[in-house]
Parts: sequence; structure tokens; C-alpha cells
Amino acid sequence: MALTVARHLVVFLRRPGNQAQFSAQLAAQTAQRAPLREVQLGAPPTPFRQWGRITEHPDDDLSVEALAARAALSPRHFARAFQAETGTTPGRYVDRVRLEHARRLLEDTGDGVEGVSRASGYGTPEAMRRAFLRVLGTTPAEYRRRFSPATAGPPR
Repeated sequence: MALTVARHLVVFLRRPGNQAQFSAQLAAQTAQRAPLREVQLGAPPTPFRQWGRITEHPDDDLSVEALAARAALSPRHFARAFQAETGTTPGRYVDRVRLEHARRLLEDTGDGVEGVSRASGYGTPEAMRRAFLRVLGTTPAEYRRRFSPATAGPPR
């Protein structure tokens, strides 16, 4: 219940015990320049722009080239400006957002690892597994076993 309320209030919880204190939105600074901020946080849709923020669409093409095109900047300039303003590279930011999204799905849903990996923007379940091992030191299945509430139901 607290998790649901916190998400609706856009409050990031301090995780108990040995859970990673991980939030891509808290870790990265918000960019000052409008085109970079719009790529990072989103912008109101227009007839020409239907794309939302990275955190809402982790399964989109989030390559530097695609993000730069959305910001109307060259890939090289976009990457340098994004890092200068947020303190992290676009690739690292996207990696963190995808991992955070996958963690939330594993904690809150009974979706299978393959579905979670697809919804989180990983090409394969193995790519998601490698990301979990590299950052969290555990597999997605083990993560779910440890941190998913009993009410989430069995994996499908």
C-alpha cells in the first residue's frame, strides 16, 4: 500500500535492508536546456512529437542517435551536453532507467522474465540477466524471490 501511494505521489522510497538505493531520476540531475530536459523528462505531445520521457518508454529505441534526433542535436553534441548537464552519459542513464523499470515489474507483477525484459527494453532475457548480475549481483528470478511481496502471485 505504501509503495502504491508513494508512486502516486512521485516519492522515491528509501529501500530497507540490503536493497539497492537506486533511482535513475534521483541519481541524475535534470538538464537545464529544454531539448535535453524534454528527452530526459518528456514534453507535452504535439502533432509532430508523440514520444514521452525515457522513464515511460524504456522499450523504445533509446540509442544516442535516436535521442539526439528527438532533441534536434547531433549525436556527438547531444552526448556531450547530456553528460555535462546531468552528470551521466545517455547510455548509463538509459541503463539505469531500464534496470529500475525491470525491478519494479519484478516486484509488482507476476509477468515472466521474458515479458519483463521485453517491456524494459532489453533485447533478450539474457541481456537483462547480465545487467542484474553486473549491477545488483543477483539474477532477475532471485531478485523477484527476495523482494516481491507474496501478493504479487506466481510468475507466469
